[in-house]
Amino acid sequence: MTNFKIDIVSDVMCPWCVVGYKNLETALSDLQNEMSADITWHPFELNPDMPLEGQDLNEHLMEKYGLTEEQGDENRQRMFEAGQRAGFTFNFDGKRIMINSFDLHRLLTWAREEGKQTELKLAMFEAHFTDLAFLNQEEALLNVVEKVGLDKEQARQILHSNRYVQTVREEQQHFKQMGISSVPTFIINDKYALSGGQPPEAFIQALKQISEEEAKQKA
Repeated sequence: MTNFKIDIVSDVMCPWCVVGYKNLETALSDLQNEMSADITWHPFELNPDMPLEGQDLNEHLMEKYGLTEEQGDENRQRMFEAGQRAGFTFNFDGKRIMINSFDLHRLLTWAREEGKQTELKLAMFEAHFTDLAFLNQEEALLNVVEKVGLDKEQARQILHSNRYVQTVREEQQHFKQMGISSVPTFIINDKYALSGGQPPEAFIQALKQISEEEAKQKA
């Protein structure tokens, strides 16, 4: 049985990050008799300069990428379908906002120590993209923390302190220096990288290939 170390550089604000992860999950499920993985999430901010109050998402995308309304609609349709294939629901019916995700990364760093990082990350994706929760509002964010069985009051204390600020900044810097400028990026065994919301087949192919290569190196 091959056990992979998989580091995922991602942002909760990135829809392709959840699609990519769900497809990786499918791939690992298909390969469960041959392979397993230890997964760690690492911080990346799509919009580090975003003010705390956030911005209407459609407005933000039009400003950042110059998308027309028609292109925005096509983009949403493509994303909705990719989500459906991956088993994730994107909700485009209500007001959606883009926020500064730095505090989310601080809580995810804490959740890693508590052994609940993936659970919290997935709950944040669902809150943001499916439930349209505004995660820049403290109570909304703390409800997500509580939902996965983490201590709400401890999380509140973290938000009101400087805990994990340095850790998140250092991790971001580390991956930036490695040349990672887009998310999601999946780093396998510290050597191989896959980026984007890849389909399950791409993950299966990559994992099998890496497994074979590493077996040869050991032989």
